[in-house]
Amino acid sequence: MGVFFRGFLENPGMVASVIPSSRVTIDAMLEKVDWQACQLFVEYGPGVGTFCPHILDRLPPGGQLLVIDTNPRFIDYLRETIDDPRFHAVLGSAADVEKYVKQIGHEQADYVLSGLPFSSLPDEVGDAIVEATSRVIRPGGAFLTYQFRPTAKALTERHFDRVDTGFVWRNVLPCILAWGWKADKAQG
Repeated sequence: MGVFFRGFLENPGMVASVIPSSRVTIDAMLEKVDWQACQLFVEYGPGVGTFCPHILDRLPPGGQLLVIDTNPRFIDYLRETIDDPRFHAVLGSAADVEKYVKQIGHEQADYVLSGLPFSSLPDEVGDAIVEATSRVIRPGGAFLTYQFRPTAKALTERHFDRVDTGFVWRNVLPCILAWGWKADKAQG
């Protein structure tokens, strides 16, 4: 909690909350993932890794988790605390996701989860991140967001074929959930 709170104090526009997401939010976000078919799961803005153990617990043995954050304190903390060969932590921008996915030996990701505060990012940065995300996700995969404002949902609707939404009240603050699906060419 100390590392997370310090990250919030140093850059509230990028952390956006004083406490990590609730277990209810985690479970709601991850319930639509087809874990058996997941080879690469990517997370933007993992902070102190609130979602990481839940993702690693659900991944199949050959699956991998790639997390990308711009905060070196968070990346150092994650590298020190998560000891799993399937886990990769990168210091960098989510807009460069395609490069990082290739660096760990993949062409595409199955799912990308983002807790980035899109409402506080410059419009061109948020759009570049979602556009890169739409390119890196395989057909049939999805972009998952949880936000306090509808900005991420609106960006997702511009770049993905179908968007499902939800809402979690039991979170500080309550949040809007969105799953942006990339059409599977085989299914039309």
